[in-house]
Amino acid sequence: MELNILLFGITKDIVGQQKLRYEMPEGATVPDLVDDLKKSYPKLHDLDSVLVAVNNEYGQKQQVLHESDEIALIPPVSGG
Repeated sequence: MELNILLFGITKDIVGQQKLRYEMPEGATVPDLVDDLKKSYPKLHDLDSVLVAVNNEYGQKQQVLHESDEIALIPPVSGG
């Protein structure tokens, strides 16, 4: 299945674009996507954490992804 992924902050810089069309097998979960993206974009390993939002809610650990889902990668936020 082909997923549409929105990228923000440092994740956008690492991938080099704001939107990404990314191929994953049917039945892929949120952790599967993160692991696969880290293989394709090794600099993502440098981030302490990356949150995944699916349809405007934080993705659950074993949530299965669907081609129609709106997915966003949210980098760690710091500030004070």
